[in-house]
Amino acid sequence: MPNFNIEIIKKIESKIKLSLCDLDDSSKDEFTPIDILDYILAILYHPKYRKKYFEFLKMDFPKIPYPKNKEIFLRLVTLGKALRLIHLLEDPIVEKYITQYPEDGDNIVEKPFYKDGSVFISKSQYFANVPEIIWNFHVGGYQPAQKWLKDRKGRELGFEDILHYQKIIVALSETDRIMKEIDKIEI
Repeated sequence: MPNFNIEIIKKIESKIKLSLCDLDDSSKDEFTPIDILDYILAILYHPKYRKKYFEFLKMDFPKIPYPKNKEIFLRLVTLGKALRLIHLLEDPIVEKYITQYPEDGDNIVEKPFYKDGSVFISKSQYFANVPEIIWNFHVGGYQPAQKWLKDRKGRELGFEDILHYQKIIVALSETDRIMKEIDKIEI
């Protein structure tokens, strides 16, 4: 059995009328430990939750609310699983690039900046078609689309790095889309 506080599990079970199983695959009357993780992930990306706990989320995690019922739990589990697979870059959608890297050059990251839908790594090289909302997207106390490039300042981006950054942009775009679905759910 996974290492969970049994009182918390009992409370979840009573709210959603399902039982925890310790397998990776549950029946219609059970949920798994990974379902709990996916539920928590969906809650952490719920826009109302993020707004309410904005300052606290920069340094820690506030309490996660218990699910109201089985339907809400399962909807959030589904959306949380989608987030998890996208964040791990395991969902095939992350390879459906929405950006381009159109200019040849030395691929050295100088001072990344955003201008008119493009993320420049230098004066002449850039990733085109990057939505501004993705450039400014926050996860906790940082902005992943900016941080990833800033962490590589002075370094050359290889072919795999360029593809990886484009996957990050898709992942953030999909995260934004899923967050809009999560926002429709009352927690």
